[in-house]
Amino acid sequence: MIELLPLMTYAFVMSSTPGPNNLMLTASGANFGYRRSLPHILGIAAGHGPQIFITCLGLGSLFQAFPVLHQVLRVVGAAYLVYLAWRLAGSAIGHKEVQKPLSLWQAAAFQLVNPKGWVKAITVATVFMPPGMAVLPASALVSVIAVAIGVPCISMWALFGVAIRRLLTDPRRQRAFNAIMAASLVVLAMALLV
Repeated sequence: MIELLPLMTYAFVMSSTPGPNNLMLTASGANFGYRRSLPHILGIAAGHGPQIFITCLGLGSLFQAFPVLHQVLRVVGAAYLVYLAWRLAGSAIGHKEVQKPLSLWQAAAFQLVNPKGWVKAITVATVFMPPGMAVLPASALVSVIAVAIGVPCISMWALFGVAIRRLLTDPRRQRAFNAIMAASLVVLAMALLV
């Protein structure tokens, strides 16, 4: 029998801890509510599931063969986080930059440059693939498990945003919150480059 508990634990920890997706979901939940953030949540799953699957099929070996790809992803991912922070900060100073949450497709595409998502995908591909199982079904199995565990975890971040939404009814508080979230994204982006 395949031992899935370590994979499930890893997926839970990686999906529950702070990262680019979870910070953006918290801001989305606070600014737009859960229902309007749902495409963002589903977009993360729609992008991350195939990311894990393709990595398990062999893309991960490309990263091992060309370590410079990690650095390229870190720089591109950090730049995109700074761009998102700029949009969020614009709403903090009164501009109408953040008028709607990320769409399903925008959130799915973000997974291509999300360094934490790539770390998770590569780790799943190199550590948690079931031994003695054909690559294709094993890749599908670990991808489905990771996404099934991840969606409720990332949903909690959007729900946290919704929970603090009541505290942000004053426009000044909402702008302050957006500024703090934007600064958090910039700090995360800088941490990626160190």
